[in-house]
Amino acid sequence: MSVVGFDLGNESCVVAVARQRGIDVVLNDESKRETPALVCFGEKQRFLGTAGAATSMMNPKNTISQIKRLIGRQFSDPELQQDLKVLPFFVTEGPDGFPLIHARYLGETKSFTPTQLMGMVFSNMKTIAEKNLNASVVDCCIGIPIYFTDLQRRAVMDAANIAGLHPLRLMHETTATALAYGIYKTDLPENEQLNVAFVDIGHASMQVCIAGFKKGQLKILAHSFDRCLGGRDFDEALFRHFAEKFKVEYKIDVYQNAKASLRLRAACEKLKKVLSANPEAPLNIECLMDEKDVRGFIKRDEFEQISGPILERVKRPLEKALSEAQLTIDNIYAVEVVGSGSRVPALIKILTEFFGKEPRRTMNASECVSKGCALECAILSPTFKVRDFQVQESFPFPIALTWKGAAQDSQNGGNVDNQQSTIVFPKGNSFPSVKALTFYRSGTFTVDVQYADVSELQAPSKISTYTIGPFQSSKGERAKVKVKARLNLHGIVSVESAQLIEEEEVEVPVTKESAKEPVMMDMNQPPPDVPSTNETDVNMQDASGVENGGPETGDNPVQMETDAKVEAPKKKVKKSNIPVSELVYGGMLPADVQKAVEKEFEMALQDRVMEETKDKKNAVESYVYDMRNKLHDKLQEFVVDSEREGFITKLQETEDWLYEDGEDETKGVYIAKLDELKKQGDPIEQRYKEHSERGSFVDHLSGMITAYIQAAASGDPKYEHIDLNEKQKVLTECSEAENWLKEKLEIQGSLPKYADPVLLSSDIRKKAEALDRVCRPIMSKPKPAPPKPATPEAPQSPAPGQGSEEQQQQQQPPQPSEESTSPNPNAENNDTTPDAMETEKPEGGA
Repeated sequence: MSVVGFDLGNESCVVAVARQRGIDVVLNDESKRETPALVCFGEKQRFLGTAGAATSMMNPKNTISQIKRLIGRQFSDPELQQDLKVLPFFVTEGPDGFPLIHARYLGETKSFTPTQLMGMVFSNMKTIAEKNLNASVVDCCIGIPIYFTDLQRRAVMDAANIAGLHPLRLMHETTATALAYGIYKTDLPENEQLNVAFVDIGHASMQVCIAGFKKGQLKILAHSFDRCLGGRDFDEALFRHFAEKFKVEYKIDVYQNAKASLRLRAACEKLKKVLSANPEAPLNIECLMDEKDVRGFIKRDEFEQISGPILERVKRPLEKALSEAQLTIDNIYAVEVVGSGSRVPALIKILTEFFGKEPRRTMNASECVSKGCALECAILSPTFKVRDFQVQESFPFPIALTWKGAAQDSQNGGNVDNQQSTIVFPKGNSFPSVKALTFYRSGTFTVDVQYADVSELQAPSKISTYTIGPFQSSKGERAKVKVKARLNLHGIVSVESAQLIEEEEVEVPVTKESAKEPVMMDMNQPPPDVPSTNETDVNMQDASGVENGGPETGDNPVQMETDAKVEAPKKKVKKSNIPVSELVYGGMLPADVQKAVEKEFEMALQDRVMEETKDKKNAVESYVYDMRNKLHDKLQEFVVDSEREGFITKLQETEDWLYEDGEDETKGVYIAKLDELKKQGDPIEQRYKEHSERGSFVDHLSGMITAYIQAAASGDPKYEHIDLNEKQKVLTECSEAENWLKEKLEIQGSLPKYADPVLLSSDIRKKAEALDRVCRPIMSKPKPAPPKPATPEAPQSPAPGQGSEEQQQQQQPPQPSEESTSPNPNAENNDTTPDAMETEKPEGGA
């Protein structure tokens, strides 16, 4: 089973895998550790990752990037609208209010959802992992920002399913970083908590997490973030600065040219990196626009001045995280900085001033999230045995359940739509977690799941609606309905199940064994509509407790769980499941996900066909160049002049065809063209190959003949037990083989090199194998054991290993000489046993 962690970045992705020796970051086809998170659509296929980045400058309007900023967000989102202003591709509002991205693919304009596009990015990451592991990849762990909403988390899960992945967990990026930091530390205290602040400044956002570490334990104390503060904002500040400067100096407006904007932004990103290590940096771009070369220059002080509004926002997430963790700066043991945008010196200066200590860089800024995700995947996978390390996650948003009061209870107040609400998962709630709520209803009702506070989210408050029912109480009155809400491992909330609880009194006295059943609060009248909340432990087991459904009075006796031995009527509780139907606002329906899976399969098949077609075309082109060079070099003597000139002419015609009519042909046409050329070229190459290899095969057979003749004709005592007739048989076989080889060599020597050979290497090998089959059993026959003496005596035996050389030699079976036992070059040695493959189950891989 593969154990893989994916860091899905805004601009680039990183793939990490768990092995027996630890966690490794996987290299892509260009041997790079980071892969661009983009999709480029062409006329015949898609180009993903590094291939897409290579063609993006030539095809900017069909290159879709920064997909992470688009997924799970409504088209009217102000932040999304701000992002779209700097993106070169065309985006419109879909019928569901979410963005649709348009690109030209296979000769026509097609529309894609952000979820589909992210599925394509996941497919590319999956392919990278599978090539490295040489195995299929399904289970994985994916890093996501802490600020992702429920809808965004569902969209990431759908995108992973489209790519054929099964995420074991969606993990907060800062939590993954904290896990990668803490699991390898062996000096963590057992009692006192060590508090570390992790500041992740990525390409488009800033996230802050304060984590508490103890030996074998990680607890997230607080989260904070700024969704729009990242490295790209500094790039954009430089872009605007130089765009205005070039408008004045060179009279060009890069805003009017998508390709020029892309080139200037790429140059500004490089300039920012240069300024991170140098006090000043130049900017030079050839033919940026209107065939004009542009030049610029900026100092670090000036860069920090134009970035002032961005730098002012850095302290807010830091202050908020400290406040929510209820810590002071003195309580922070260390500050770890990660993220691709964290290399700006002005940022480090602000962090140093705020925390009063120099931030550390003990982890790789771009790879720590993927490594943490791979570690979490190893922890969740049964394949690996990982050091015990508990991760207590914290949910960043409060989640509430709302419902309408029952009509019959609301008539007195005159408000039929009596809306009521309770916070089920408060901010900072550890997850996964399950809560139980009790309702009293006489028929089908609905429950809404929504955010209790949307001030930080920029998203609609309502997440989903659940219809619970139909059901009917056997007593014909309002029944007790127990509803379970789950906040799962991915941070996705849902109403998991609903049960109808009916109690009947039975006249059987309670026995000692049956008195341990927990009994919920028994009310004379069912309480109004305020449910009780019942939280379970992290293992998500059902919890028992008192139902606080209404005010307690002296008339309402409470019966708690007890082990007392009392005689009382036993209550038989009948539980029956109630149907629960889900409506997620903005979520993909299962049927739509399946269609997207099929569409992804079709596009992947098209990509594969086009790649194979290009490979076959390249094979034809390579054969033409290679064979033409060989015909003038090492193959020159193995073909007659007329045949060579005709073949060279045919190769030239094929080359001309490749660049004209054959520029855009199918895979089958290229295969047929290559086969046609090889039909003429293979015999020539075969003559050269036979000429080159024949000598070694002849030497091997000659050496074998000589060795067997010497062994059979010698008077060596180790062969004296072999019958003379059998020795003669060996000599006869060797003589026949020697005569055959001599005859063939004479014929072959009389032929020119361009003639087809009469003595093939395969024939010599077969002759050697036949000779060895006859002679080896005879010359390897063991010497018979000496007869036992009639009257046994007890001779003094030498110590083990101290016998005479002759005695030891007699105990060994006789062998022919070394030359006779050596196998021929192309034959397998049947006397050797291959090493057994290690199949040990990996342990402690992480």
